[in-house]
Amino acid sequence: MNVYICPNTDKPHCREYLSQAAEIFCKNGCRLFAESAMEHKLCDSRITYGAIEQLMPICDIVLVVGGDGTILKYAKQLADYGKAILGLNCGRVGFMATLEHEDIALLEELCSGRYYVSERMMLEVSVYTDSLKTMSFTALNDVVFMKTEGCKISDYEVSKGETIVSSLRADGLVFSTPTGATAYSLSAGGPLIEPELECIEFTQICPHSLFARSMIFTPDSKLKVSFKSNGEDKVILSVDGVNELYLSQGDYAVITRSEKTVSLIDINGDSFHNSIHKKLMTPMK
Repeated sequence: MNVYICPNTDKPHCREYLSQAAEIFCKNGCRLFAESAMEHKLCDSRITYGAIEQLMPICDIVLVVGGDGTILKYAKQLADYGKAILGLNCGRVGFMATLEHEDIALLEELCSGRYYVSERMMLEVSVYTDSLKTMSFTALNDVVFMKTEGCKISDYEVSKGETIVSSLRADGLVFSTPTGATAYSLSAGGPLIEPELECIEFTQICPHSLFARSMIFTPDSKLKVSFKSNGEDKVILSVDGVNELYLSQGDYAVITRSEKTVSLIDINGDSFHNSIHKKLMTPMK
């Protein structure tokens, strides 16, 4: 098995966990690869370094050592290669990073081919100015519209096809995949969704309403988001936690299912429900 390694060396214990993982992989006859820029950071002779476009085609899986944010970064970068990703968690919560350090011995199961793959849908958001498409982004977690610092509350309109679904005043809107339902959407009051389901979830951020509720759309929905603001106020479009650009009044965005998907490795096959129980529900007891 050839393993492509994507470490977040800024994370505490990253090098320690990676070294332990490398020992297990090498013991099982696996070959390890990483991009050239990592050579001076890792200084590990067990790893072969080179260009991503040359190494990815010969690799079977990707090991990401970090937290969910690291997986978000590499999942989108590597989506075109169609390789399954295993996350070794050295972050905090870790819903996509399914392997905890105390379970690192389970890499033996991975090397033997005993693991599950969870297919995750992604979103595409396209931005239009003067009715012309200007740019597009892909999201594994969520697409967020939010007010800029100091600006007043905005009026949003959400449509599906030709039908207006919601006209509301709010600090912002979150459109998430099932994978992203445990991220910003959850903090804004959205529901938990099993990550293998396919749908688009819509949650409002601090709406000026007594009856605000999240909505679930079919995965093939085409959702249009526009807004009205006071004066020159703008709205920030954030994709997977990255502030991509500012939208002015008259601009709008269209959210659809992306043609790309992400495959996440889950060695035991039950990490999502275990994470919900251990990391979200247990502190409430």
